Amino acid sequence: MTTARTGRTAQLQKPLDPDPKPRTRLGEGIRRRPLTWFFSLAFLLSWLAWTPYVLSENGLGVWHFTFPGGAAASQLLGVLPGAYLGPIASALLVTGVAEGRRGLRAWRDRMTKLRVSWRWYLAVALSVPAALTLATTALTDRAPVLPPAAVLVAYLPGLLLQMITTGLAEEPGWREFAMPRMQHRYGPLTATLVVGLLWGAWHLPLFLTEWGGGPDVDPVRTLEFMATTLAFSAVMTWVFNRSGESMPLVMLLHTSVNNFFSIAISDMFPSLSRETSSHAFLLASVTVALVLLVATRGRLGLPRAK
Repeated sequence: MTTARTGRTAQLQKPLDPDPKPRTRLGEGIRRRPLTWFFSLAFLLSWLAWTPYVLSENGLGVWHFTFPGGAAASQLLGVLPGAYLGPIASALLVTGVAEGRRGLRAWRDRMTKLRVSWRWYLAVALSVPAALTLATTALTDRAPVLPPAAVLVAYLPGLLLQMITTGLAEEPGWREFAMPRMQHRYGPLTATLVVGLLWGAWHLPLFLTEWGGGPDVDPVRTLEFMATTLAFSAVMTWVFNRSGESMPLVMLLHTSVNNFFSIAISDMFPSLSRETSSHAFLLASVTVALVLLVATRGRLGLPRAK
């Protein structure tokens, strides 16, 4: 592969060849079909771990137990274990079996690839709240209110927390493991469609809980979420490719959205409904995705092989 321009030269990675060591039948199956195994394990492990949360009073109410700590803490206790057991655990397991220690070392190197231009971090950190603010303003026809000092003080610590929770749980699997392999095999556009749809579908059991407004499922809201993950995946693919596959930067992009909605938007737009904030995320994602698709002619920042 050729290199992407990130303020320094960065070599885009392609998946390593399988570890040549002798394998069991199961190991051979994982080595031949790493993507199938990754996607299957990511769904299976997360959905099994989320079952108590779905069945609890925080969800369907079949199990008469409520996860403690109120709305925020109960979601962390109910959602985060399954998030960690799914994408990141599956990526590590499949990488270790299929590619051995060298694959795990390559995985670690991409996960710690911090040395991209500081302009990338600044651009992502500022553009996400700016895009979401503009989209919310367009939908509500209201100018944003300057948030209080407490929000500004909490913003960076909240972003760090989101990086450790949401970012670290999801992106090492969906973007770090799946995206390079999918792009190498099918190209950036198909890879984005598949990963985006599967990433969205992975969340579906959570719509039966308070996380997704459950236990009564709103089909329109669920479809809107799926459309948003698909459009936002195109934006993430572009950042992933143009930054030379910098996972810290991709995680920052993802978690900046979560952090803005968790900490800032309710103070900037008082009385804003949850539905309107979801519409704003969809509007911003679709708009940016369309611009990137047209500007890159569907390549989404992936250089053409020489």
